[in-house]
Amino acid sequence: MYISMARMLYSYHIYTSIELLPLGSFDSSTGLPVLSSYTTTIAMEFAVRQTSETKAAYLQTLPAIRERCSAVHALARQGKLEYFDYHPEKEADVIDFCIKIIERDFGSDYNAIPPHSRWRHFDAGKERISPLLSAWTSNNVPKSEICKRLLDLFLVSVLMDAGAGNQWAYTEKGSSEKYTRSEGLAVASLDMFKAGFFSGDESEPFRVDAIGLSRITPNNTAAALQVDPISNPIIAVEGRANLLASIGDALQARPDLFGADGRAGNLIDFLGPTALSEPATGATRVHIASLFQALIQGLAPIWPSRIQLGGISLGDVWPCSALRAAESATTQSRSHASALDENSLVPFHKLTQWLTYSLVEPIEKVLGWKFDGMEDMTGLPEYRNGGLLVDFGVLSLRREAAPSFYGANSEIPRFPSSHSAIVEWRAMTVIELDRIAEGIRQRLKLAPHQLSLVQVLESATWKGGREIAKEKRPATGGPPIDIESDGTVF
Repeated sequence: MYISMARMLYSYHIYTSIELLPLGSFDSSTGLPVLSSYTTTIAMEFAVRQTSETKAAYLQTLPAIRERCSAVHALARQGKLEYFDYHPEKEADVIDFCIKIIERDFGSDYNAIPPHSRWRHFDAGKERISPLLSAWTSNNVPKSEICKRLLDLFLVSVLMDAGAGNQWAYTEKGSSEKYTRSEGLAVASLDMFKAGFFSGDESEPFRVDAIGLSRITPNNTAAALQVDPISNPIIAVEGRANLLASIGDALQARPDLFGADGRAGNLIDFLGPTALSEPATGATRVHIASLFQALIQGLAPIWPSRIQLGGISLGDVWPCSALRAAESATTQSRSHASALDENSLVPFHKLTQWLTYSLVEPIEKVLGWKFDGMEDMTGLPEYRNGGLLVDFGVLSLRREAAPSFYGANSEIPRFPSSHSAIVEWRAMTVIELDRIAEGIRQRLKLAPHQLSLVQVLESATWKGGREIAKEKRPATGGPPIDIESDGTVF
């Protein structure tokens, strides 16, 4: 896959501290800032170097996600995956199903489709964020502080949004309404935020900072989430609490990104100097890679140390045995084993992308900034989007390839997140979401700017995955494949 040097550089420049110059100049044909010849040369050198360090840096960029997932998809088209069969003829059924959901919920008013972000979950059942904004505005809170508060809230809530399981529910404070799964975690985190659970300053409850996060324990997290091990259990409460506590350490360790007080909302102070003023309108424009890379680098310490390359912990990056087998078939020498292992790695960065999507919306709505390069973001490889593909038969798991992962009297297999079956499933999901989105646009005669991928995720695939799961498994509404979660991947 061709990756433009400009986008590669944008994804990489924070990692290498390369400056983008000149800051005020745009290329009229691409809409991207003009880069100096020196900077372009560095980008070209980066593209051809093959050290472990540069491979690690590449695997932490947005273009790498789609490129490496495309390699897995290419194997699927050849029937060379180890665990799944691919049935592209079934994509039409998914497209039909998704279009019906869009028409049911939005008619033909595609402009009314919001982006897929955490904001939707906060507003489950009723609006909750807008009243907060109105109250803060009435109290003369500056826009910059309002934006910081939302970034604080959205960041911590997204990172709490690992799968809660089928049995947990949350009763909203001040009401009798119960919410489950993502919506339940969103409403719970909002109640915790308003109560000052994440703040280190009792006089300022509406913030998330390093001091407040350092006080988080599994016990107070379980209490805040109304967890009972018998009547209201949640998956990975200890892992979830430990992740929240580690966020505080990460925020404090990067004052260049999160300020001296270790606050997530201070990201806007970091992004400001990377922004460009559009000559014609004066609009403030930021490339999405600036935000994504700030999150990748700034939050790197919070993820469990799984796979390292060049001394760099890669995060949500996993080996795919099918890729390794395909490449080893064309490699004669065993001396290439290390290279084969590196070339089998597939990045997803699902939680970081989900967080990026979720932070873009308040920044654009409150500050009026615009983000360029959103096309480099991918669909989210998680069990709702992926479950949609399995439930419609686009992907079928070969039971004989993994018989030991089926429990007694169960048709639902259960895998650890590191298993190559899950890596194949997630990689296929990324590319299939692109294909499904394009199929929907073609049927509706729309261009990408009229119905973006992030709108398709919100209005069709994620919602569709949940609805077909409830139809096929009404007792639980769970996915067709279970994933053992520690609260740090999904």
